[in-house]
Amino acid sequence: MRSLAAQDYPGTLRVYLVDDGSSNRDVVVPVHETWADDPRFAFVLLPRNVGKRKAQIAAIHRSTGELVINVDSDTVIAPDVVRKLVDAMADPTVGAAMGQLVARNRSATWLTRLIDMEYWIACNEERTAQAHFGAVMCCCGPCAIYRRSAIASVLEQYETQYFRGRRSDFGEDRHLTILMLMAGLRTVYVPDAIAATVVPERFGPYLLQQLRWARSTYRDSLLARRLLPRLDRYITVDTIGLQLGPLLLAFSVLTAFAQIALTATIPWCAIVVLTAMTVLRCGVVAWRARQLRFLGFTVHTFVNIFMLLPVKAWALLTLDNSNWLSRTTRATAPDEHKAQMPDAAYDGEIVVCSQAESTEPM
Repeated sequence: MRSLAAQDYPGTLRVYLVDDGSSNRDVVVPVHETWADDPRFAFVLLPRNVGKRKAQIAAIHRSTGELVINVDSDTVIAPDVVRKLVDAMADPTVGAAMGQLVARNRSATWLTRLIDMEYWIACNEERTAQAHFGAVMCCCGPCAIYRRSAIASVLEQYETQYFRGRRSDFGEDRHLTILMLMAGLRTVYVPDAIAATVVPERFGPYLLQQLRWARSTYRDSLLARRLLPRLDRYITVDTIGLQLGPLLLAFSVLTAFAQIALTATIPWCAIVVLTAMTVLRCGVVAWRARQLRFLGFTVHTFVNIFMLLPVKAWALLTLDNSNWLSRTTRATAPDEHKAQMPDAAYDGEIVVCSQAESTEPM
């Protein structure tokens, strides 16, 4: 909240902080009272936990600003983030934009250091390349801006997403981004709009997070297949490659293990190729970032092979599961909470939606 209050944006800023049914509300109410006299801040106290997507929608319904920025409750943004994201929306063909994510707790453990490097690569290689073609495939949830008129046109689809007849509430950032693209708008990346978010410090929460993200990616990739013919061919190749890459890597690893088991020989060719690709990739990133620490990202190859590949395989086998894995959220009807939202009295503002939950940030 301090980072939101410190924004140098010259226009009107209205912040809606949604308390998503926190069980410890008596502890967080004093925080609300600290900001009660600031006219920029408004608090939406939901009576029960309904999940991030509905908490976000609660703020959207309450507000009227043409530009809406989502900021997660565990995220701190640089003072110029709102201004830079707004500048990116000056082009009326842009429906959404995201800033660069860094790990706020990067120095906590070696895992958080790896995740921070993973974020850099995802933002400054993958998103940068996609933005060149006006189609960032996921404007990440911790800090992203959307055009209200575009949200209004897809809000019902966004609010009532189903997968194989079951309600799907996670992966809201990827789903909303794809809806923006399906509406004919562009999505872009703003590398100098820095948002620092808390990342998992232990493997348990990290793998659960990755499982949820993998399910979301696979689900929305099925939705995006109708969109790809309308986008640049690079995006098609990129999207298919991101899905097939882990499968091909898994096949190579299983083949290597099979060779060891059946012939008692070591597949040196596969090991050398994998090692060379890892070193080359990390070397290029270290050169581009001008930071030697990225050479240490080679460790992530082992995490990817022995932990993330099994998680992604399990995600494919359990696509029907819509559990957030970090909490239990009661399914509610799409319009169940709308009656609690009074009409807003602020026009033309930038709306920042921040969700506060009672569970440990992931």
